Amino acid sequence: MNYHWNWRIFFEPSPTGGGSYLDMLFAGLWLTLECAIAAWIVALVCGSLIGVLRTLPSRGAQAFGSAYVELFRNMPLLVQLFLWFFVLPELLPQSWGLWLKQMPNAPFVTTVVGLGLFMSARVAEQLRAGIGSLPRGQRYAAAALGLTTAQTYRYILLPIAFRVILPPLTSEFLNTIKNTSVAITIGLMELTAEARAMQEFSFQVFEAFTAATLLYLLVNLVVVTAMRLLERMVALPGTVGSR
Repeated sequence: MNYHWNWRIFFEPSPTGGGSYLDMLFAGLWLTLECAIAAWIVALVCGSLIGVLRTLPSRGAQAFGSAYVELFRNMPLLVQLFLWFFVLPELLPQSWGLWLKQMPNAPFVTTVVGLGLFMSARVAEQLRAGIGSLPRGQRYAAAALGLTTAQTYRYILLPIAFRVILPPLTSEFLNTIKNTSVAITIGLMELTAEARAMQEFSFQVFEAFTAATLLYLLVNLVVVTAMRLLERMVALPGTVGSR
């Protein structure tokens, strides 16, 4: 292979006028983090609500939660992003659809909503499993104390369940970070998109994607280290992550 390596390419000015190629990659990395954190907040909020519905004694609530999970879990993320970005504006009234198309940062908002709902189905299942793993005696004890269903979840079940499922939630957050790369298909200039742009401008494909890979690894290592510390702080004795 006759390939000319040029690691100094990162310090050369980019054609976009936004600084060097390294600045391009860091801008993409920052947008990746913003998008991942916002989508994770959506996933945690929606996933927690659906996870609770899946464990309530009401059959209607369980059916709604099951339908939600099956809908968002079984459809590929790429298809969901296309539906939110291209199809939804065409289905709404003309004025609403036009507003969506002209909305500033539409790829960012679409990615946050689409990725957040996609990951919320996985969070809901993790939470359902966590609540289901708790001894029934905790519910009975709460009922004996006169707590309502909402108070039982708020003060007893959810605090313990979240501590139990913290390790798998770490994996889901890492998946959220990596899944932001799919947003390149709707025009979001996150890290993968910036690496691809750098490759197209400079023809240094290996340098561009090597740098992107290292940045993804660095971010994930930081997240894993932080979450391991958190797991040790809140771990229940006798569970995963406890000393």
